Amino acid sequence: MRLLPASLWPRFLKRRLPTSLWGRSLLIIVLPVLVMQVAVTWAFFDMHWQTVTARLSDGLAGDIAWAAESWRDDPTPRNMAVISERAQRSMSLSIALQDGATLPAESRRGPVGVVDRTLEKALAARLDQPFWFDTTRYPAYVDIRVQQPQGVLRIIAPRERAVATQAHIFVLWLLIATVLLMGVAILFIRNQVRAIERLAEAAEAFGRGETQERFKPHGAREVRAAAVAFLAMRERIQRHIDQRTALLASVSHDLRTPLTRLRLELALAPPFKRADAMRGDMDEMEHMIDEYLAFARGEAGEAPQPVALSDLLAAAAEDARRAGAEVEVDAPQGLTASLRPLAFKRALTNLTGNAAAHGERVRLSARPLPSGGLEIAVEDDGPGIPEDMHEEAFRPFSRLDASRNQNHKGVGLGLAIARDVARGHGGDITLERSDMGGLRALIRLPG
Repeated sequence: MRLLPASLWPRFLKRRLPTSLWGRSLLIIVLPVLVMQVAVTWAFFDMHWQTVTARLSDGLAGDIAWAAESWRDDPTPRNMAVISERAQRSMSLSIALQDGATLPAESRRGPVGVVDRTLEKALAARLDQPFWFDTTRYPAYVDIRVQQPQGVLRIIAPRERAVATQAHIFVLWLLIATVLLMGVAILFIRNQVRAIERLAEAAEAFGRGETQERFKPHGAREVRAAAVAFLAMRERIQRHIDQRTALLASVSHDLRTPLTRLRLELALAPPFKRADAMRGDMDEMEHMIDEYLAFARGEAGEAPQPVALSDLLAAAAEDARRAGAEVEVDAPQGLTASLRPLAFKRALTNLTGNAAAHGERVRLSARPLPSGGLEIAVEDDGPGIPEDMHEEAFRPFSRLDASRNQNHKGVGLGLAIARDVARGHGGDITLERSDMGGLRALIRLPG
């Protein structure tokens, strides 16, 4: 396996680190705790547990050496009885002589090698005779045997005489304390991150034209300050939108009044050569006023509700057929979405109207996406729009006369209004080449 160059390691680690604030905060807490636990455990076993075990093993080896030397000085049954009685009373050792026996051939070692190594080193330093020991056969005892001329001197010693047996208690308490501290830290971090998530949800909902009335600042002081600033900003933006809508509504009303008088005077006037041209100009002026007002207002105050997409597409298709286009609709029954019906219908009508104005055949389709959202496509067989001008087509008042036939009634707001509505629903509109030869407008909405 080839190692990565040193310059690529930061990028490699960055890609594998958590990207969310929750994950990174948790990592900041968990990683130091784990490192501290490993360091403390290692220091305990290396500096304390091994030292205590070595001293215990050395003391046990000294007692065994005393017993072996005492037996060697007087190898009689009476002396063995005295040694056994003193060892049991003063050292908690059980000593017996196995006449004619020899040391076992196989060696048995425990899973923790440091215990066997420490005991073997202590026995080798204190005894001149061959010896054998087993720390695994009895859970609470250690079996030690020393070779003697008459046989084998067998000593059964309590395990705590050779090993510091309370180490697992220390590790257990360390783990319990670590889990408790990490649990408290996780709950605290989750509470703080949740405040930021709610602020992000409120901002996202406001971007879609919705208002979360129950949203209140909470969390840390900095998060509450950001939430208060967001609420103030939301109020200022909403006030600006309301003022602009009211202003345009007033302008529209003021303009419609003289426009209505002109229509009345034109109807009462005697027929003259420019009458039809003037009526056309007034129709265009009225249509322009409606589009300006719709672009500024955007039906932002409408409440979302479940809507069947097949009904919306059927209504848009009927409008396109009245414009003279041949329309094909492909929408599965039962496919619904939470939409603002009037606003979304206007966006869909703008797209189908553009398609019918620039092509003879129009296709409307809708399908669910694997990610959980849905996609609506409006296609035509017209001249299309060059790829490098797709974004330009969404700019307000952009006409693109060089690439598509001019719509005499429009003012270049159809695609801008449609994208504004789609983004108000949390989605977007993109343009691409259609397999019908013209333009495909794709509306993608989240699930």
